[in-house]
Amino acid sequence: MANEFPTAAPCTGAALSAQLDRRGAILDLGAIDRSLREVAEHFASINRHLDSPRERLDDHMVDHLMSGYAFIDSLIEHKVDLLAFGQLRLLLELNALVLCGQDEQVRLEAVGHLKATDKHFFDNVDGGIRDVIEWHALHAHESAWLRAAGVYIRMLAEPELFIEGNHRTGALVMSYILVRAGRPPCVLTVDNAKAYLDWSALFTGKRKTGLALRCQMPWLKYRFAEFLQAQENPKFLRAV
Repeated sequence: MANEFPTAAPCTGAALSAQLDRRGAILDLGAIDRSLREVAEHFASINRHLDSPRERLDDHMVDHLMSGYAFIDSLIEHKVDLLAFGQLRLLLELNALVLCGQDEQVRLEAVGHLKATDKHFFDNVDGGIRDVIEWHALHAHESAWLRAAGVYIRMLAEPELFIEGNHRTGALVMSYILVRAGRPPCVLTVDNAKAYLDWSALFTGKRKTGLALRCQMPWLKYRFAEFLQAQENPKFLRAV
């Protein structure tokens, strides 16, 4: 199938994680890593100015996020459609990476949580993953910034897709959409962290069902897309 890696083995999240190229084929993983660690270093100060304070960003979280960026880099290189119904396990793997990284022992210790996340993900029929994928398909004609913004909003609005790590996983999915369209990824920096995290907190307070988000979605999507476009930085792509 065109959506799978060119190997004999099935295209599973665990198999893909094992094939990651830490240098990055498309993304400059080194530049992304440096930016995230700078944010982590200054996060206490950033957090004091947020509309809704967040848990701190530490080195382990950055390590796990980098595993996620490497994963989407590999997906894009191999032309895998992350937002296809046949690839839902890849979204679960992306969430597992931001929570646990690639460490097998950490994953064994978190196996109960990961199984509960699987159940939550597939049982969530009230605005779950079907809502996100169908929304993205319906807006395929829009710019990458608009599609990334809309998918992120619908991932964070209640009910969220995952038990934990929705914001981090959502940032990676946005990056996938943007980079697949030839744009730089979405990366947290010291300069954009407050605005980005305040936007994220706003989306988390919305609900997918009902009229409120339906009415607000166009405005929220366009404003957040403008923010994403203004923040894009080519240094996070590898020079070719």
